Amino acid sequence: MDISVLISMIGIGFALVLMTILIMRGVNIFIVAILCSAIVAITGNINIYESLKGDYMAGFVKFFQNNFLIFLTGTIMGKVMEVTNGAKAIAKMIVDKLGTKMALISIPLACGIISYGGVSVFVASFAVFPIALEVFKESNYPRRFIPAALTFGCSTFAMVAPGAPQIQNAVPAAALGTDLMAGSVVGFITSGVILLIGCVLLMRMVNKAKENGETFVAKESDIFKDDDKYPNGMLALLPLILTILMINIKVDGNPLLPLEAGVFLGSILVIVLLNKYQDNSKIIYHLGEACKTSVSSIANTCAVVGFGAVVQSTLAFPVIVDAMVNMPGPYYASAALGTTVIAGICGSASGGLGIASPLLGPVYIAKGAAAAALHRTMSISSAALDSLPHNGYIVTVTNGLCNESHKDAYKPIFWLTVITPIIGSVVAVILFTMFPNLP
Repeated sequence: MDISVLISMIGIGFALVLMTILIMRGVNIFIVAILCSAIVAITGNINIYESLKGDYMAGFVKFFQNNFLIFLTGTIMGKVMEVTNGAKAIAKMIVDKLGTKMALISIPLACGIISYGGVSVFVASFAVFPIALEVFKESNYPRRFIPAALTFGCSTFAMVAPGAPQIQNAVPAAALGTDLMAGSVVGFITSGVILLIGCVLLMRMVNKAKENGETFVAKESDIFKDDDKYPNGMLALLPLILTILMINIKVDGNPLLPLEAGVFLGSILVIVLLNKYQDNSKIIYHLGEACKTSVSSIANTCAVVGFGAVVQSTLAFPVIVDAMVNMPGPYYASAALGTTVIAGICGSASGGLGIASPLLGPVYIAKGAAAAALHRTMSISSAALDSLPHNGYIVTVTNGLCNESHKDAYKPIFWLTVITPIIGSVVAVILFTMFPNLP
C-alpha cells in the first residue's frame, strides 16, 4: 500500500474516533465536523481551504437541498400534532384500548404508530411521556425503564418500516432511485421481528427488576395531573393514515403525491380536523417555530454529511470502499455493516444514511445488488449503532425529558435500540440474500 494512502487512512480513522469522543462530550457538532474534516484533509494531502470551501460545503449544501423540505414538512406535522394534543390523544387511545395487562407494551406501540405516521421522534416521545409516567406509576414499574420504552417505540421498527414518511426512509430512496415501499415484504417482516423481540426483552427486564425489589419512585419534577383536553384518538389518527396513503398509493406508476406534499397536506388536515383544540391566533407563530427547528435539525445532519464528502475526496476512500464491497459474504451484509458503523460514528441514523447511501449504494448496485433490497437493508441497519450514548435523541429523552441518568437507564435502551435492530438487520440480510427480488 502506498504510504500516502496509509497516512490518509490513519487520518480518517483518527478523525472518526475524535468525532465520536467529542460528540459524546457534548462539543458542538459544527466545531467537531469542521475540525475532523480539516484533519482528514491534512492527512490526505488536500488543501484545507479548498477542501472545506469545496468538498465540505458541496456535501453540506447538497444534503440540505435534497432534504430540507422533508425536514420542514415533518417538523410542521410534529408541531401541529403537539399543539392540538393529537399525538397525546392517539397514545392515550392505544393505552386505554390495550388495558392494564398490556400496559407496558402500549407505550412503545403508541410511540411507533405516531412515528410511522410522520411525527418526529422527539415530538412522539414528549407526547407519550406523560402517559407513560401514569402507566408506570399505576403498574408500579421501575421508572428508569421509561426512556427505553419511548426510544424503542420511536427509533426502531416504526422509523425504518416501509412506507414511513421519515427521513430514514427518504434518504436512501433519493440516493438509490427507489420508493418509500422498497423492500416492503422483508421490511415489514423485519420490523415485526424487531417489535416482537423488543417487547419480550422489555417485559423480561422490567419483570426481573420488579422481582429484585425495584418499584416506581417518582421524581420531584413529575406531574401526574393532566387537565389538557384531548381530541378523539381516531380523529387525530386519521390525518396520519391519509398521509401514509397519499405518499404510497401509486397512479400510473407514480406516488399520488410526493413525500413532502403528502406530509404537508396531512398537517393541514390536522389543523382543520382538530381546530377547536388549538389557539388559531398562534398558528403562524407555531409554523415559524417549526421552520426554525427544521433548519437547526437539518443543519446538524448536514454538518456530518459534509465531513463525509471530505472523506470521499481522499486517496484512502476508494481503497476503503473497495475493501468493504469485496468483503466475503452477501453484498447486503457489508452494506448493513458499513451503514450501521457510519451511523454510530455520526450518532445519527439520518446522518449515517446521508453519507452511506450516495457513497456506497451505487457501488453495490453496480456489483449486482437489488436497489430495493439495498434501500431497506441500509435503512434498517442505520437504526442500530446510531443509538449509542452520544446520540442526541437518546441524551434528550433520557436526561432531559425523563430526568434519568445514563447509568440507570441506558442498559435497557442499549438492548432495545441497538441489539434488536442489529438482530433485525441480520434477518433482513438473510431474507434479501435468499429472496432479493421480493417487492
